[in-house]
Order: sequence, then structure tokens, then C-alpha cells
Amino acid sequence: MTQPPAAEPLLEVRDLRTHFSLRGSFGQRLVGRESGSVKAVDGVSFELRRGEVLGLVGESGSGKTTLGRTVLGLAEPTSGSIRFEGQELVGRRERELRPLRKRMQMVFQDPHASLNPAMDLLTAVGHPLIVHGVVKRVRDTVPMVTNALETVGLSPVEQFLPKYPGDLSGGQKQRAMLARAIIMNPDLLVADEPVSMLDMSVRAKILELMLELKSEFELTYLYITHDLATAKFFCDTIAIMYLGRIVEYGPTETIFRDPKHPYTVALLGAVPDPDSSEGLPTDPPRGEVPDAAEPPLGCSFHPRCPRAFERCGWDSRDLKDRLEARWAGMPESQFERERAVIGDIEALESPSQAAIIPAGKGHSGSEVSALLDEMRKADPAEPTWSGIESTSVEPGGLRVRFRPPVEPRLGSRDGVDVACLLYGESEPPGQDRLDSDRSV
Repeated sequence: MTQPPAAEPLLEVRDLRTHFSLRGSFGQRLVGRESGSVKAVDGVSFELRRGEVLGLVGESGSGKTTLGRTVLGLAEPTSGSIRFEGQELVGRRERELRPLRKRMQMVFQDPHASLNPAMDLLTAVGHPLIVHGVVKRVRDTVPMVTNALETVGLSPVEQFLPKYPGDLSGGQKQRAMLARAIIMNPDLLVADEPVSMLDMSVRAKILELMLELKSEFELTYLYITHDLATAKFFCDTIAIMYLGRIVEYGPTETIFRDPKHPYTVALLGAVPDPDSSEGLPTDPPRGEVPDAAEPPLGCSFHPRCPRAFERCGWDSRDLKDRLEARWAGMPESQFERERAVIGDIEALESPSQAAIIPAGKGHSGSEVSALLDEMRKADPAEPTWSGIESTSVEPGGLRVRFRPPVEPRLGSRDGVDVACLLYGESEPPGQDRLDSDRSV
């Protein structure tokens, strides 16, 4: 039997980039020079079909909120395409976007800050009707506001219409936000961490309400969250984001059952274990999210990845991190001895594929080499060593060359798309080769 063709996507995003320029020093601004940019969204593509719930999941700084705001036109894209029911949104003027805005609404993270404290609920919830010219006066919004408040469970409505945000609980404020979002009868709701500011006892009720609204109004959701537990409950499909890019994308059930990307594995490992008496994360990702203004070369996750190998994109910053991590955990007397061997390492903070570890005053490059070799022997499993291609002793220190980085691209693997060199065309080297490559 011939299968019916798949429905056309309601929302189609292709190679979307949203970069924010960084302002340099006063002198740089005088001569018209910028000091770089933050690649908040950096080449993201996905499709969202009508009635689907797509979750954008990642830590703070992953770019998921900027992506949601860019989709709605609240942030200007640098390049790429956003098509809503086949209509291109990128490059349109504000007045051209306004009719489409009726069909695309946003629920913001903080309901306490999203409602004007000087507006009662009748005015606040009905405000979109006036903005979009559906009605002209606040009193004309009463029937539609009444219906919206009843739909989200704020009843008896007569008691809630004159209330101000300060009179409401957190859960009631978020219900009011949902009422304001659905009053225009939209097709797409972008929900940015809609339950993260709420008590645990209220979160499930709000998510259940959102599912009821989805069924009643045939809504499609772009659900932004850092919480994998709510994503598992609420989403049909999940896109894992890291430093502005999607690193894994596929059905929720598949990703939870068999995560592919090491970052996804780490996020799942950080979910508190309900069987644990302490309820603490079992295996959180190591380290911190890198600076988005100067992301790691190659795979952005490699400095935190337990499965990284030589092609992942090592540079001078990784070596600086290893030195600082070693010194942070040793007795002061040993630290002073080692710190004297190596000079100023701040130059390593500038990313480079070839860097010199300077020798301290009265010390030589050979001593720096011996110290680096001691570090390798103390922690041979540290993946940074696999990224070093060669070392050479020089009069002022030790020159270190790193292997050329390879940038991973999304590719299909067992029912999901994953951007990881572990699943590239060339399989990563075996453990024997890794061990032999770790000599410095």
C-alpha cells in the first residue's frame, strides 16, 4: 500500500546564523573596528511539522533562546532561511511580518517579569487583540479574554479579570501568559523555559495544560528547556544544542534510549537519580561551557568530552587548561617548583595550532619538555595528549604543534542525526594507536 506523502513542514529553518558583534576598546571603536562576535546561533537547520513538539535542549549559553527569538523575528538573523508555511521570513520588513506574528506567539521564561504590573488581567491578556487591530477598545476584548482565561483554568473569570500580576501566584501568572499567547489563535507557540521559574508541584500541571491546549487548538510547539525530564514528558522530537549548534537531533524516545553524542550522554548523566537518597546528579559534564566569542576549534565540546581523540580540534587553550588543572590540585611547595619552570602562560589563551610554552627565568625548554612528559605519565588517559602532533625544544621554551582540527557535521546514525567525529566516515583510531600517539 502506498504511504501518503508527509505533510509539509509548518516551520523550516535552514543554516540559520545569529551573530552578535562585540564592542572593542574605545580606540577600536574610533577607527571602526569590532573585537569579534558571539555566534549565538551558528548554522542551525530543522523542520517542525504541524502538531509536533520539538524540544531545544541545552545548558545556558547553548543558543536555544536566541534561536527561538530569531524564529519569531525578535532577534535579527545574520544569514540563513526561516520559512513559515513556505513563506520566507528572513529579510522581511516589520510591517510585512506583523500579519504572520498573529500566528506565532511566545511564552517567556519568567512570568513575573512578562506581565506588566500596572495592567490588570483584562488589559494584559487582551493587549495583543488591540496591537493587531482585532478590536479598538479594552472593553471590546472582554468576551475573548473571558474565554481565554477559562481555557487556561483561571476561573471564576469574574474574580481574575480585575486582578493585577502581584495578586497572582507563579502558576497563575504562567496560566495568564498562556491565555495571552493563545488569544490570537496562533499555529506556533515558542515556549522558552515556561516552567523553570515554577515550583515543582506546579510544573506538571502547566505542562499538562499545554498539552491540552495543543490538542484543543492544534498547536505546534518549539519548546526551549535545559530540563531533560520535562523534555521527555512533553516533546515528540529533541534537538540537543551546544554553543549555537545542534549536535544531536531525533525522536525523543530514541535519544533517551540510546544517546549518541557524548554531550547528550553527559546531560542525561546529570539528571538526578530518583532512586538516590541524595537525588544528586550522577555524572555531570566536566568543566564549563566555553566562551562563545572564541569557541574551541573543531568540535566545540571536545575540551569537556571523555571520548575526544586527536582530530577533535585541540589548541593552545587546552594545554593551558591542563597546566592550571594540575597546579590547582597540588601542594604549594610543588606548585612553586613547577611554576618556576614555566613562564607566563597567558599567551596560550589565544587559540593557536602551534604555541610555545615559555620557560621560566633560569630554566630551559628541556625542563619544560620534561615537566610536560611527567604530566602525561601522571594522567595518560587525558585526551588532550592525543591532539599533540609534535614538540620541539627551543631556546625560550617548548614549541607544541597540534593536529589539524576537523569540524563535525550532522549525519544520520541509527535513527538520529548526530554531529560527532566518533560517527564520521572514518572511525576513530583504536585504543592501541591512541596510546602510542600520546607521547609528547
